[in-house]
Amino acid sequence: MKTLYLLVIVLVGLTLPAQSVPEIGVVQKLENDSLLHAAGFQLLVEGTPTLLSPRTVTEEQFQHSLATLRNLRVPVYACNLFLPGDLKVVGPEVNEAAVLGYVDTVLRRAHEAGLTLITWGSSSSRRVPEGFDRGRAREQFITMARRVAEVAAHYDVLLALENLNRTEANFINSVPEALDIVKAVDHPNFRLCVDIYHMLVDGDPATDITGVGAYAVYCELAEGKGRTPPGVQGVDFTPYLAALKQERYTGKVVVECRWENLAEQGAEAYGALLGQVRAVYKNRD
Repeated sequence: MKTLYLLVIVLVGLTLPAQSVPEIGVVQKLENDSLLHAAGFQLLVEGTPTLLSPRTVTEEQFQHSLATLRNLRVPVYACNLFLPGDLKVVGPEVNEAAVLGYVDTVLRRAHEAGLTLITWGSSSSRRVPEGFDRGRAREQFITMARRVAEVAAHYDVLLALENLNRTEANFINSVPEALDIVKAVDHPNFRLCVDIYHMLVDGDPATDITGVGAYAVYCELAEGKGRTPPGVQGVDFTPYLAALKQERYTGKVVVECRWENLAEQGAEAYGALLGQVRAVYKNRD
């Protein structure tokens, strides 16, 4: 009986499905839809100022853009560049009503456009002023993030807090730091973006990804030096991707890079990244 029991366990293990390979997307403009489709990308991430912001997009313009979104070959999945730099969420100049008013329009439009996620980087908005108490800044951010998350829940949108490297931001730089904030906010609509590019710039190890499993909903990357597309310098992302796989991550993997020529580099970048993603996710644990 014991032998039969062990045999059943082995057979069940052999039939367990492998983790699905994450879809690969790109941060780009809507007008490059045809180029992105030809390159192979499966989803698109646009900027909030281009698509959703009430500061730069009138309601009439937004309604007009909805028809464009419906006809794209590469669907828009998310937006980035969430908050303008003057809408401070930490420091002595926080205007909660202004932040929440702006956020309500952005998230209402995101919902109307069928988007499910917005990344929260916004380095200038969250920059801690020199001399300002960092503990106080952390508490301010947590409080504001919880209130913004409540708005996001109303519109059924996920917010993904992004780690930003130390040359771009002075607050929430590493994945563990971002994860700590997400846990403190403790809201189902406020989750984590693991940005491998920013980890590479700061020299953060793949082991920093440990523990993100219940919280990570989005991943971005580019090669660290010059923010080049995958394949230009041959950067090996697989240790970071393997760490994500170990955490059972099944979200998207999105390229956010600086292109020299999208038409020439797009397919190569997609292929280079797809090869690494498949190499990691097709291997059994």
